[in-house]
Amino acid sequence: MSEWDSAIRTAVSRRFGEEVAFLATLVRHPSDNPPGDCAPHAAMTADLLEALGFEVERHPVPQDLVRGCGMISATNLIIRHSFGPGPVVALNAHGDVVAPGEGWSSDPYGAEIRDGRMYGRGAAVSKSDFATYAFALLALKDAGAALAGSVELHLTYDEETGGLIGPGWILEQGLSKPDYALSAGFAYNVTVAHNGCLHLDVTVRGKSAHAARPETGHDALAAATQILAALYAFRGGLAERVSAVPGIGHANLNVGLISGGINTNVVPDKVSFRIDRRMIPEERPEAVEQELRDLIAAAAAGLPGIAVDVTQILVVRPMESLPGQDKLVAALTEAAEIVLGETIGAEGTPIYCDARLYTERGIPTVLYGAGPRTMLEANGHRADENLAIADLKAATETVAIALTRLL
Repeated sequence: MSEWDSAIRTAVSRRFGEEVAFLATLVRHPSDNPPGDCAPHAAMTADLLEALGFEVERHPVPQDLVRGCGMISATNLIIRHSFGPGPVVALNAHGDVVAPGEGWSSDPYGAEIRDGRMYGRGAAVSKSDFATYAFALLALKDAGAALAGSVELHLTYDEETGGLIGPGWILEQGLSKPDYALSAGFAYNVTVAHNGCLHLDVTVRGKSAHAARPETGHDALAAATQILAALYAFRGGLAERVSAVPGIGHANLNVGLISGGINTNVVPDKVSFRIDRRMIPEERPEAVEQELRDLIAAAAAGLPGIAVDVTQILVVRPMESLPGQDKLVAALTEAAEIVLGETIGAEGTPIYCDARLYTERGIPTVLYGAGPRTMLEANGHRADENLAIADLKAATETVAIALTRLL
């Protein structure tokens, strides 16, 4: 460990009480998405960051775009700090969270600390990395690090709805053109790739009839059942489509929503269901969608009086490795070995997030931030979501030291 590394770790330790309090404040202020009324949380966060000495740019997202994502309000925050000429590294985390749900052992907005862990919605995913990234940058400034380049914080509020009006909007508007990006993580490993996702809405239409004479109608539910049987049979074969990227696993499919019918004594005239198709990095969304459309059409072919409409609801391209990503991986693994005393791995994850929006623009990107050994340990998106306080400190030190290797 160099003299600079030691100075940076000392700087993190000096402010760590502030960092924990900062995170607790973020957790105590709800920012559930849906409903997605997140501008108030962004305003509060900007005030906290300005109190820490940062200059914070506030970028409200136009209302038509916000409504198009099913949200009420969103403001993106950008912090820029230049240490001198050189590359720009963007650190992106999201402040919107899923609703708490049932089963909590404490107030989901309480930020209660017990047994060395903070409990609360967003404590791990990913308000923690608002704190990780902000206080890593503060440590570099406090330590007087002599670096060549700039660090930006991109703090956004729409990851739970896809990221298009958060990182996507920042990049599309030309508000930032980073050379590298580091996005909120979930576990110790560096994440180098993630799955893509396709959502399709399938509506099966028939003709209603009295239940006493079902043969006089065209049963949309019976037709939907035939299509669903074909989809589930197809799902079994997806286990053979395994990614070459460790940690990704295989492609998958789920039907998560279904609705239809008029009443118990009426032949259903319409049934709708939603398909979630997870794509490995080796797959392309266009081909995946066409494959499903062909499968559905074949399953419905020959059914009298039945029409099927398929509508794309969401498409998320997989996050892929790009040239230059190896520099991010090397910087983070070297820093983590200094802080944790062990070698961490680099692998993919089967979920998807807004980090892909950076790679789609050719920006080498990885995920890394505060988290446990595995994503499941943090209870992300589940009751009793929590973060070990020691992991918050370790991630802050690791990110700060990694930035010195990149700049």
